[in-house]
Amino acid sequence: MDTQASDARPVLEGPDIARVLTRIAHEIVERAKGADDVVLLGIPTRGVFLAQRLAAKLEEITDRKIPVGSLDITMYRDDLRMHPPRALARTDIPGDGIDGRLVVLVDDVLFSGRTIRAALDALNDIGRPRAVQLAVLVDRGHRELPIRADYVGKNLPTSLRETVKVQLAEEDGRDTVLLGVKPAAPGEQQQ
Repeated sequence: MDTQASDARPVLEGPDIARVLTRIAHEIVERAKGADDVVLLGIPTRGVFLAQRLAAKLEEITDRKIPVGSLDITMYRDDLRMHPPRALARTDIPGDGIDGRLVVLVDDVLFSGRTIRAALDALNDIGRPRAVQLAVLVDRGHRELPIRADYVGKNLPTSLRETVKVQLAEEDGRDTVLLGVKPAAPGEQQQ
């Protein structure tokens, strides 16, 4: 997720986010034929909150408890040496594990695909799911790796100068997706 944006405008608000999560939950149930073996793993930070919300919606639809957890990918990132040290987030795998289950990774924004590659590497150290699918709130394009989401809340074609910032009530006090433009670097011309 990009964090620096000037003149950001909302492209999704709270009701829109709730609506797309409901749609994604229904799509998961349809594709998984009832979601009996589904495990949701959110990628910190906002992916965890989205996974928890999806689990609640799946429970409404299926009338059964959906295992949900979190998957920290920090040590699997390929850009660790290019950024200052960061605190590890929490990995929390549901008690029954992921072996033989359908794991749905949940994240807020799909961009280059590198975060999801790291998540797949992290999963390999935890167990062997039957299958892995990906649900994202926003797909903004610009993939650097051959990764695509199975469930997308909103496809949002962007330029590389644009930023996408997801805000969720649990972390930010409100639900919104903001589209902005990165400020020009000194000496760089605005296009």
